[in-house]
Amino acid sequence: MPSSFLRLPGAVEASESGVAAHYGAPLIEQRALEAGDAIVDLGHHEVLTVSGPDRLSWVHSFTSQSLIGLRPGESAETLLLDPNGRIEQPIRVVDVGERLWLLVDPGRGADLLAFLLRMRFALRVEIEDRSADFATVLAMGDGPAASAIDELGIAAAVWRDPWGELAHGGAQYAGRHPGEGWNAIRFVVPRAELERVAALIDGTAIRAAGLSALDALEIRAARPSAAELDERAIPHEFDWLRSAVHLNKGCYRGQETVAKVHNLGHPPRRLVLLHLDGSAGELPEGGALVFRAGESDEAEARPVGRVTRAGLHHEWGGIALALLKRSVPEDAALEVRIGEGPESVAAAQETIVPADAGATRGVPRLPRI
Repeated sequence: MPSSFLRLPGAVEASESGVAAHYGAPLIEQRALEAGDAIVDLGHHEVLTVSGPDRLSWVHSFTSQSLIGLRPGESAETLLLDPNGRIEQPIRVVDVGERLWLLVDPGRGADLLAFLLRMRFALRVEIEDRSADFATVLAMGDGPAASAIDELGIAAAVWRDPWGELAHGGAQYAGRHPGEGWNAIRFVVPRAELERVAALIDGTAIRAAGLSALDALEIRAARPSAAELDERAIPHEFDWLRSAVHLNKGCYRGQETVAKVHNLGHPPRRLVLLHLDGSAGELPEGGALVFRAGESDEAEARPVGRVTRAGLHHEWGGIALALLKRSVPEDAALEVRIGEGPESVAAAQETIVPADAGATRGVPRLPRI
């Protein structure tokens, strides 16, 4: 059954996701979303719940964030890592008293559910996939859109994104982070009530905004999601320690890598915000290769990174998030390949994770005999 939002005027579906990429005016939607005047349908995202008295201590025990002291109504972000510290799942967490809601990106709910069921043992927890019954919608800040959703009184949970500031127990590599002040709010509502949420859209005071509008704002805020991940991703590469990792909590899967890279080493790659030359009039796709300037058309040239997401920002024009090798100088001019051929666009870096990130504790040199 198509989402109620897809029946709104101008809706264009995002590649069979069941939600809208835009509603005919992506830049207008983006400005409205940033101002707090728009709602984004995230009905393709997945929702799990963990209930029972052991829910917080249990999820705390195997993920990267400290959750034991989470109070009803409080939001957090945590990461499920593999034993080598690579990111398997970013998880948005909000407790509502007796029930913990876990919000995950599209296509990741089944894997997380299977992991949780394997880890349950004899603990007093019950795990459910609620994706068929509940959907997520997003608004920015406490503007008219968020207030209107809240006034409906139908939200089972409200998750406030912690990306806007450095979380307690975390660490930030960027000097002044572009995500400061980020204030996205996700409302978990019954799917049966989505029609009422869509009815709030009047095209003037409150608009509908598509995924392309949200993507562009997330890129500008260097806000990572599952879209940035590959099989090698570790939290340090994205400055994700600022919101999703508590460096002083007890043992959990992947903790050794988190501690070792932060204290003694450097992440092998680093996230950058690319400002793209708009003269070509085309944006790169996720996965597009990044080269040093002047090398993209050379047969022997090796890429120095890849684009994870790109978008058209209403103020900054073409922008993208990219993962680069740590060895690439922070002032290096770059080119991003467009499509399958040799065509490329020039790109300038804005550093998110600096090349010297990590190694926060120097190793003393022993005198030689």
